Amino acid sequence: MRRGHIIAMGAGLLVMGTMSTDGAQESLEVLPRPATVAAAPGMLETHLKRLAYAAADDREKRYEAVKTPEDVRAWQARTRDYFHQQLGPWPARTPLNARVTGRLQGEGFHVEKVLYESLPGFHVSAALYLPSTPPPYPGVLFPCGHSENGKAAEAYQRACILLARNGMAVLCFDPIGQGERKQVLDDAGKGRFGPTTEHALVAPGAILLGRNVATTMVWDGMRGLDYLASRPEVDAKRLGCTGNSGGGTQTSYLMALDPRIVAAAPGCYLTTFRRLLETIGPQDPEQNIYGQIAFGMDHADYALMHAPQPTLMCVATRDFFDISGAWQTYRQAKRIYGRLGFPERMDLAETDDTHGFTRNLRVAATRWMRRWLLGKDDAVTEPDFPIFTDAELQCTPRGQVILMDNERTVFDLNRAEAEAISGARRRRWTGATPTERQEIVRRRAGIRPAAQLTAPAADEAGSAERGDLKIRKRLLHLEPGLSLPALDFAAVGPAKGLVLYLHGEGKAKEAGSGGEIERRAREGFRVLALDLGSLGETRGRNARGEPAGSSERDATLAYLLARSLVGMRAEEILRAARLLRDEGGALPLHLVAVGETGVSALHAAAVAPAWFASVRVSRSLRSWQDVLKSNAPTGVRSHLVHGALQDYDLTDLAATLGRNFTITDPTVP
Repeated sequence: MRRGHIIAMGAGLLVMGTMSTDGAQESLEVLPRPATVAAAPGMLETHLKRLAYAAADDREKRYEAVKTPEDVRAWQARTRDYFHQQLGPWPARTPLNARVTGRLQGEGFHVEKVLYESLPGFHVSAALYLPSTPPPYPGVLFPCGHSENGKAAEAYQRACILLARNGMAVLCFDPIGQGERKQVLDDAGKGRFGPTTEHALVAPGAILLGRNVATTMVWDGMRGLDYLASRPEVDAKRLGCTGNSGGGTQTSYLMALDPRIVAAAPGCYLTTFRRLLETIGPQDPEQNIYGQIAFGMDHADYALMHAPQPTLMCVATRDFFDISGAWQTYRQAKRIYGRLGFPERMDLAETDDTHGFTRNLRVAATRWMRRWLLGKDDAVTEPDFPIFTDAELQCTPRGQVILMDNERTVFDLNRAEAEAISGARRRRWTGATPTERQEIVRRRAGIRPAAQLTAPAADEAGSAERGDLKIRKRLLHLEPGLSLPALDFAAVGPAKGLVLYLHGEGKAKEAGSGGEIERRAREGFRVLALDLGSLGETRGRNARGEPAGSSERDATLAYLLARSLVGMRAEEILRAARLLRDEGGALPLHLVAVGETGVSALHAAAVAPAWFASVRVSRSLRSWQDVLKSNAPTGVRSHLVHGALQDYDLTDLAATLGRNFTITDPTVP
């Protein structure tokens, strides 16, 4: 703890302050403290949710105008085109090079252990369940939910065995980060991280390239359909797909994007984005498509894109994916199926249970596939039967695909793609004029033109004195419901310059006695220390009233709204800079950014370089390429701009500022 700082607990709230020269407690809080201690979202989170709800309301209005089959087809085409665009172009369909590595016998079925390449050198481990009855069979693709052991998870084995014993071939594959497809191993050759953590580690590279974790996962599934269709036992015109949780997400995406899927049964995933945001919030990276809330692609649209092909929603009453949202999605989809003349092809099976592909849902999915793929509408049940061990279902020699010779990881794929586009990016960047570069950055990061970035109205919220320093507490009002707290330090006498000071741990971090902010003020600078969105006092609080949460959540909310937290914070910086410039006249303005604020500060300076006499960044990312180099890039979500590496890297922005820019102690992800 820095000398002079005190952390005092009062009424359950964390109060940051220093001792003034007379020994009294000097509070550095600007925002009023709540009357009662309670959990509350941060200011930016509340603002972003308000925007999301407005976008959801707009989608509802447009949905209500879809009345005719022609309206439906136009809606489907627009949404599917958008979905394709956000995931990025699909790779070429290279040879699968599939091979069977083992065989298991069950009662009424057998299993072939399969490896296929969805991309060259990128293997998918899978189990193919085949009925003992004579072929041909319908084929069902089964993507796994977020189980640590992937295809070997008990619920997924039971679902696949039930389908196979009822006449269907089933291909159950390990998604990346699960089962035998861990992308990061420990020294013992085991997965270092859990499934959702691995997906979060893969996400930054995909985002910077303008893609999504879902791009790889959906492509693995599409190639799984290719493999099913290639098997002589399978009727390629009768393909289905079902999966639960994360597998329900993949099923939803696949049924929307791949027309070969006749019948689909996504489980324990579909709700609405409104209810998602009102309850558990945005979930795993592959479940958040860039800009989809702003565009108006809600959960119901996955079923709408699949219409009029048969879709069964498998839902659980006590799921954390809210059941009321699930019913709203079902009602929307059911109406559209009715307008296409096939209301019976959209249905819902609800079980009074918690999240999971429980027996009732497995039976419901099996009955659905029999109805639409076999033409048999009967009441099958699930008896008790043995399942296989993880070791028995192992496809690879050493238990992980990345231990195979010449195997590539998703990190390798992202790095290769970044290298493939780097030459064209550099040529476009070097060939652009300074003004054109500013426009490229502004548009990519979502920063409005400088003319639209007015100085915020500012209220005084109190003051304090520290010797010959005066500290004004100020509240900068950006938009209704969105204000930023600031501390304005000034020494007696005229200032020799202005400093806009930003710290990733909040404005109070260096505002105490002996801190950098005080030092710069005593050197004769007027210093405005500002909390950017999701930092300092703008963060949410937990039930004890303590600061809680992180900017990762707000970065995801912004992402769903086709914004970047980097760009939003850059606008906050520029508007605060305009205020200082208006108040300071011709005094030079210096920008200092520490930690999480660094990337946003660099963007602000890059689009308005004439505003700043100097820019100093410390303990921040040097390059987005460093993110791609890492197999465990943690804490970088708030530093990313979707698709930015198609246009520029952070080093390009730094170069445009020349001698006016310095970076010290750069971080490595």
